[in-house]
Amino acid sequence: MPSSKSTKRTSTTNQVRINAGVWRSRLLKFPTVEGLRPTPERVRITVFNWLGQDLTGKTCLDLFAGTGAFGFEALSRNAKNVVMIESSNLAYQSLVQNQTLLKADNCQTLNQDVLVFLSQNTQRFDIIFCDPPYHKTWLDKLLPLLNQHVSENGVVYVEAEFEIKSNEHWLVKKQSKAGNVFYHLLSFVIPAQVGIQFT
Repeated sequence: MPSSKSTKRTSTTNQVRINAGVWRSRLLKFPTVEGLRPTPERVRITVFNWLGQDLTGKTCLDLFAGTGAFGFEALSRNAKNVVMIESSNLAYQSLVQNQTLLKADNCQTLNQDVLVFLSQNTQRFDIIFCDPPYHKTWLDKLLPLLNQHVSENGVVYVEAEFEIKSNEHWLVKKQSKAGNVFYHLLSFVIPAQVGIQFT
């Protein structure tokens, strides 16, 4: 059974904490999956400080949802709804289990490749969380597409192994670094016609 496999492959250290809101201090367990690296808690605290703490009425998209830490934290802070995308079947099963545990009815969890999802999605989101696996050039593929999915006054959170600079397509509104993790809050400037180049 899937639940038995998930239990066997979940370490007692594989958990993240929701920091604020209706589910404050709740722990979310997640399985050991290759490439799954939870965003450090102090980084998530900073990000939600940037976002203004209370997300009432906001719609959110959590690409590469992984542990679900960003998506469930957004819901805990009164986000209107969250869509979580996760390609790993094992991680997806864990997300569904945590969604059931929290009774997060305004959450949609999809076991799907992010590029497939984006090619089919017609909704625009106020906040997009984008924390892809490192060293796989995901941002080169994704940033030219995300302007079609973020709302007019929306923002995109991006985590990467390198620093992102403002350019003619994206404005870096906030940025910081924790260890080897660079994290940013971006807003879209003008329609992107070409791929994004990083320096």
